[in-house]
Amino acid sequence: MRTKTKLSAAAVGLATTGALMLSSGGASGHGYTDLPISRQKLCQNGTVTNCGAIQWEPQSVEGPKGFPASGPADGQICSGNNTRFAQLDSPRTPSGGAWPATKVNGGQSYTFRWQFTAMHATSDFKYYVTKPGWNQNHNLSRSDLNLTPFLTVPYGGQRPPQTLSHSGTLPSGLSGRHVIVAVWTVADTTNAFYACSDVTF
Repeated sequence: MRTKTKLSAAAVGLATTGALMLSSGGASGHGYTDLPISRQKLCQNGTVTNCGAIQWEPQSVEGPKGFPASGPADGQICSGNNTRFAQLDSPRTPSGGAWPATKVNGGQSYTFRWQFTAMHATSDFKYYVTKPGWNQNHNLSRSDLNLTPFLTVPYGGQRPPQTLSHSGTLPSGLSGRHVIVAVWTVADTTNAFYACSDVTF
């Protein structure tokens, strides 16, 4: 009898833990890019440490849609206006180093990849990149970006699979460090998801 009681208590404890995990991020999470690897994924996989809450929910960088005309405020683009994820906005990692960057070549075909934990009806995916001579020493602002996306992938209200890849051509004429801002615009809410990836051309 005692063994059964202990097992029942353990089962209740596990169920409670599961419910807490869902309420603390899993249910509110949605998607992020891992090709090129985004800042939130670098925090989640432990490559960058001391990132705070984002390490547990890289899929939750959700903010107002309509970028660049509206959307997150300048200086809060990479966090999607989420103060809990402010570490993503800083030009330096929490330890003070440069964000790890993916090596790419201008003009090359590149496969971008998203991972989803909630598959929302989708308007499109858009990709922006910083301009030559952009200011690398402050939080990312619209003035740092070419505000015309170099890649737009319409999605017509469909729901993506758990993993979605699509290819596009990276801009030519860029060199050195840059940031790619990926925006997944949800069709049936007022929000979009944002992911910043550091790259070196």
